[in-house]
Formats: sequence, structure tokens, C-alpha cells
Amino acid sequence: MGAPYSTYRLQFTPDFTFADAEAIADYLARLGVHGLYASPLLEASEGSTHGYDVTDPTQTRRELGGKQAREALQDKLTELGIGLYVDIVPNHMAVPNPWWEDVLEKGQESPYARYFDIDWSSGRVLLPVLAEDAADEEHDHYVKVNWRRGNEELNYRRFFDITELAAVRVEDPEVFHATHGEVLRWGAEGLRIDHPDGLADPGGYFRQLRERFDGWIVVEKILGPDETLPQSWPVDGTTGYDALREICGVFIAPADAFGPRNGEPSFHDVEHASRRQVADSILVAEVRRIARLVQGVPFEDACAAVAEVMVNFPVYRSYLPEGLEHWDTAVRLSSSPAVKALDEQVRADPHGELATRIQQTSGMVVAKGTEDTAFYRYTNFVALNEVGGSPDRFGMPVEEFHQRAAAREASWPRSMTTLTTHDTKRSEDVRARLAVLAEIPDEYLAFEEDMTARYGLPEPSLNRLAWQSLVGAWPLTEERLAQYLEKASREAKIATSWVDRNADFDAEVAAWPAKVLGLPEVAAFAERIKVPGWSNSLGQKLVQLTAPGVPDIYQGTELWDYSLVDPDNRRPVDYELRRELLARIEDGWLPEVDDTGAAKMLVVHRALQAKARGFHGYRPLRAEGPAAEHVLAFQRGNVITVATRLPVTLARKGWQGTVLPLPGPEWTDVLSGRPATEDLAALLDRYPVALLVRGES
Repeated sequence: MGAPYSTYRLQFTPDFTFADAEAIADYLARLGVHGLYASPLLEASEGSTHGYDVTDPTQTRRELGGKQAREALQDKLTELGIGLYVDIVPNHMAVPNPWWEDVLEKGQESPYARYFDIDWSSGRVLLPVLAEDAADEEHDHYVKVNWRRGNEELNYRRFFDITELAAVRVEDPEVFHATHGEVLRWGAEGLRIDHPDGLADPGGYFRQLRERFDGWIVVEKILGPDETLPQSWPVDGTTGYDALREICGVFIAPADAFGPRNGEPSFHDVEHASRRQVADSILVAEVRRIARLVQGVPFEDACAAVAEVMVNFPVYRSYLPEGLEHWDTAVRLSSSPAVKALDEQVRADPHGELATRIQQTSGMVVAKGTEDTAFYRYTNFVALNEVGGSPDRFGMPVEEFHQRAAAREASWPRSMTTLTTHDTKRSEDVRARLAVLAEIPDEYLAFEEDMTARYGLPEPSLNRLAWQSLVGAWPLTEERLAQYLEKASREAKIATSWVDRNADFDAEVAAWPAKVLGLPEVAAFAERIKVPGWSNSLGQKLVQLTAPGVPDIYQGTELWDYSLVDPDNRRPVDYELRRELLARIEDGWLPEVDDTGAAKMLVVHRALQAKARGFHGYRPLRAEGPAAEHVLAFQRGNVITVATRLPVTLARKGWQGTVLPLPGPEWTDVLSGRPATEDLAALLDRYPVALLVRGES
């Protein structure tokens, strides 16, 4: 089975079922989509809006319509030439579930006891589910305790700090078969593997999966800026956060003004402190379980060494013996007395339990410490605070982008690319609008300072995030902004948190949207960055759709989408509106770049049509003239992509005769329908992007 040439991500919920997806399948086909990329479809917790809390991997989820409705959807997709690509969750299951209940009833005698990663040294499972003032409830094979004891005493592995998601031992062949047998019978064309970094042996898991499945496999592996997937993994690539970082970066201008202010800590310092807090608080139970495996040193010293090494990991995790250089870096940066013993024992048995567990857990420390804490604390320029992102790496030179795109074409041409996912901190169009701020740093910072003096929030990190989110996602409702700021403030863990609430601070944050949403200064500034934000949106979308890799379109983002982090990005999509706009485009309408977002749909539709004919190779094209830095262009066979960069700076002087030499004649811009010209002022006078196809007319 080959890779799709594009996918469209749908979030299935009790309010968006298999029948709803079947009803829009013809629209997706007309748009040009080649694969329906589905959120998890197995039985999950009742009412779940995401499906990652699987409760029965042997059944299609009933709330979505069950087996019959899924098969009807697959039949419809097959009829339309669209493949099904399913998100699966090998790392964990929601508890309670039938297997878990059997374990609680029978203890280690349960046939499912081996399915979960439980430390049975105490003889019972600890369930931190009771109120703070409740007495322990003793049972034969489990004990219910105060919920606060979980972070320090939990004796089963979980997904991050979510006690309700118990880790599954898919490294056991019996467990693999039990958890994968059903979904592998569906005949899907591809699989997306959630959170492989939590697995005991990701490479072994992928080899086991590949023996049973010959379709397209992409993995949710968050790569560092200079990290690559292990070549030994028999997969087709990542889910695209690496491409997101590169595409976002090339549309951002370097801007020193957004660095640390007035002696504030650097991002590295904030990140280190955030990871340290995570290791010393919500993941203490995991640290202690690993430390007990370190031989010959005092337990507390072992705890300190384990925590410090995980905090210092330069990437999410290593896969020893692959990634030894990352392990070496973490060890070199650590100074705890027991680090030497830890290092020696891991190296002596890189496949042993100690090495396995510390690698499984380092990704949790990095993700919770960096993505879910530091990104909400270091908020100087939040367009960079994205999954897989580097807030201290401002912008990406065009030449570096070309090098990385060519490398993807050479090594991972079937890897997914993305701009928005169910997990991104903000949508692609919010990010594109915020990128404009890097071109006008003084103007924005003056706006923020003025507004803060009159309406600021008392915690500086949240205040900066709030103003950027307000203008980036404008216009938005009071409810959406309040919900977002509640999550952001609690994730930051500075003035309040999910565990220890600060009622007065929470109330002040909740009241803030009502104070600022009606301010004319806010509306005026949002209007100031709206049009150049559209330019960035169209540019990054066209680049994503036509650069090497398999582009994914997150539901609804074929029009402007100004969503913030989940659950904001799971709001219902108006597909009737999208049908109407697509029908007009199919009839020849060339929409203006305006609030409808139809120009973005035009770009998506035309790019997917071109993609269906096949792209190959990657050749950078370079403009000539005084505004050459404002264009990103490349050729892939009979298709050329042209995108405007840094539109505010460009508007000050214009193209000034800058040209893009084209390789040969007979190029047509399929967006405007006109013959292509090398004069960029003429080529880009209608849209800030062009998609040139050889021989079209």
C-alpha cells in the first residue's frame, strides 16, 4: 500500500460520528483529499471528545455508530477513492475498563495482570481516587487512597501524570495481539501511532507492527531541531511537528526585541526549572520507581540522579543503543553524586529494566516540563511556543529551509507534514498572524505596555500570553478566551495550578476577557496585523501542501481558523458553508483575500489537485533583486511554489523590480489562471502566493 498524497484529520466524537463523516466524504473528495485521517475509533470512555482514553480495543466505538457505521463509512470512502488512516493508542488505556476491573478483583492471578505495567512489590494496586479527607479503603488487591498521594506513591505506569490512563505492556506479544487485533482487521490503508516514546521498546514495537501491517505508518515522534528518526524503525515518518517548526520558522523575521527582558531568565533557564518542578512533583512516583533499580548508591541519591538526567535530556528520549549521544549529553550536564553509577549501569545493559524505564520516563519529563509548563511561562513570542518548537530560535533562513526540505525528500518523503493538529497550542492562522509581530516588534511592545498599564493581569507571563492570544485569535468570545486563560494559567503553575488552585487569582483571570474584548485599541491592533497575517497563512499553507512529505489538513482549516489549544480546536466545523464556497470555486470563482477565508480554500483545492498528479524532487529557486529575501520558491517536477515572506517589511518599498527566473516557458499560475511572469510584482499582484504548473492553460 502506498502513502496518500494528502490527508484530512477528523476528530470523531459523540457529536461527530461515522455517519457525519460519511455525509461529508463527497465534499472531501471534491476538495482533493486522498486520505481520511481519523482520531481513535476504538471503544473509549463515555462522552470522550478525543478517543485517546480507550476502554476496549476489541470493539469499534459504539458512540460513533459502532462496527456497521464504520464499515459503511469505509465503503463510501472506497467508492470515492479515499483511504482510511486510523490513529491508534498502544501506550495506555483508560481505567476503569473490563481488563483493569478483572485485575482489581483477582490481583496478580488475573490473566490481565501482565497487560498493565504494575509494580506488585506491595501486593496491591494503589488507586488515588478519594477526597483529601477520606480514610483509606482497603481491599484484597487494591487500596483506595487520597488523590494527592498518587503523584508520589502510584505503583503503575501511566500516561504522563494522568492517573486515569494506565500504561499497557505492548512489548508482550499477547498484549500486542489483544490490543491490535481488532484495528488490524479493518483494512485501513494506514496507521498513526500515538506517543511511541512511552513504549518500552519503540523499535521492537514498530517491527512487530510492520510484520502484520504493510500500509502507511507515521508516528507521533516529536523531534528536536537537529534530531532525526532512527533509521532502524520500519515506519514512513513522523506526524509532522518537525515540518511545522520549519515552515513556521521561515515566515518569521529575526526579532531580538522579543528575547528575555530586563534581566529575565532565558528560555533554557525557564525550561530547566519547569522540568525540574515536574520531576520533583507530579512525576515523583515514576522517578522513585526508576531509582529503586539503581544499585550500590543511597536511594535518595539515586532519585536525585534519575531526576537530573531526565531533566537534562536534549531531546525527548534516546533508544539505546541508538541515540547514545543524547544520553551522553544528559549525563554530562548532570552532577548528582549517583550519576556515575546510573550511567555505568545503563550502559552495561541498554535493554535492561533500568535503561528502559528511564528512557520511557524522560519523554514525560520533557513533554510536561517543556510543552505543558515552560511554554506557558516563557511567553515573549508565543508563535514559537509550539509542539516541537524552539522559542529561542527566532526564524529560519530560506537556505536552511531548503536544506531541510531537500533532506526530507531524500530520507523521509512519505513523512506527514502539518500546520495544525488536535495537540497544537494554537492554530496555523493564529500563528501566522502572530508572526507579523516579529516585523513590528516596537509597535507591538508599545501596544502591550500601554494596555498592560491599564488592563494588565498581575502575573507577567500570563499577561504577555493573554495579549498575544487576544490579537492572534481575534475576534473571539468571552467564554473561549476565559477557558483558554484558565488552562494557560494552571499549566504554568506559577500563581495557580490544577492541583493547587488560587481562588482569587483564578477569579481575576476569569473576569479579564469581559474587560478587554470591547476595547477599540484591541480591535484596531488586530486589524493592523490581519492582512499581513493572511499573507503568512496563505504562504505557509501552500508551502506545506507542496513541499516534500504528505500534507495533512486539520478539520476546518481549509478556511481561516483562529483556534487556541484544546478544547477550543475541537469546536464544530461548518461544512455547509465550506460546500457552498467550494462549489463557487469549482465554477471558476477567484475569491478575494478577505474575511471569508475562501482564498485559502482556493489554495488548498488547487494545490491538492496538483498534488494528485504527483510531485518529485526538490529544487530551490532564488529570486533576484532588492526584495529577493521576501520570496520562498521551489520547483518539484512540473510544479513551482512561490510564497511571499515578511509582508509588512515588503510593503514599505515593494518588489522594486525583483524577479524570479523560471526554468523554461509555458508556466501557468493555477491560482489566478494567468500565464506566469518572472516579475514578482505582477505574478503576486492578486494573491501573495502562486502555484505554477507547466503546460496548464
